Amino acid sequence: MAILRLHPLAQCELERRSPGFLDALFAGRFETRRAERLGSELAERIVAGGYPPALARPPRRRGAWHRDYMDALVQRDARDIARIGSLDTLPRLLALAAAQTSGLLNVSSLASPFQVSRVTIRDYLTLLERMFLVERVSPWHSNRVSRLVKTPKLHFGDTGLACALLGVNSDALYADRPLFGQLLETFTLLELRRQASWRGHHLDFFHYRDKDGAEVDIVIEQGARSLAGVEVKAAATVTESDFRGLRKLRKAAGDRFAAGVVLYDGEICASFGGGLYAAPIRALWEDIA
Repeated sequence: MAILRLHPLAQCELERRSPGFLDALFAGRFETRRAERLGSELAERIVAGGYPPALARPPRRRGAWHRDYMDALVQRDARDIARIGSLDTLPRLLALAAAQTSGLLNVSSLASPFQVSRVTIRDYLTLLERMFLVERVSPWHSNRVSRLVKTPKLHFGDTGLACALLGVNSDALYADRPLFGQLLETFTLLELRRQASWRGHHLDFFHYRDKDGAEVDIVIEQGARSLAGVEVKAAATVTESDFRGLRKLRKAAGDRFAAGVVLYDGEICASFGGGLYAAPIRALWEDIA
């Protein structure tokens, strides 16, 4: 028996390109070159999401499809999977989860608007994970590092659905830079997860954060052999300080560290030395790496 998870469409599928980013990442192979900045187009991709029926509709009608899809899941699938005392809690919980995507999981914050216990909210989150609507990303740790934050991150399962629940279109999202940054990190994680599902080698996904505030948004581990880090920035420029978390991850991983890359909404793909690179975020689905 085999279970195959069908993810929403990846950007490389939509562009009809063969993905090469993960191979380039673990090989530490990012050549210096220039690419066109995405700008507001990146917000459009985030808002569109990856569900084929939504993408087949005009942009103005996609939000309605996403909301109807969520209602159908809550009314049908949730009843089949578990006995929920109050189904109207789930849409509200999903909207809160969408607003907190890519953040450290805070069950107390999620539970505060409801007249239910933290244990119940945890059960609801587990249900939403089984429905592939949210996922928890565990923290990466090493026995040599004792000052790491052990809290998982919460990510929404599709950025198009998240934007529909939050009531934001591409213009509003691009103008709201904090929310844009949150959803861009989730967008990147989802793209990498979808690409990883096609590879022969299993990959595990984590995040890294220490108690000094240094963090790496996405840590990808290839068994016991190697790992790589991906930091996501919504900005159009990259500075040395953007590599702080990746440098700490490199030190903690030792010889297992393959490479680290800062993905940003800029134009230049370049090396920053020591296996660290900056690359335009379109390198996720275009052959510029």
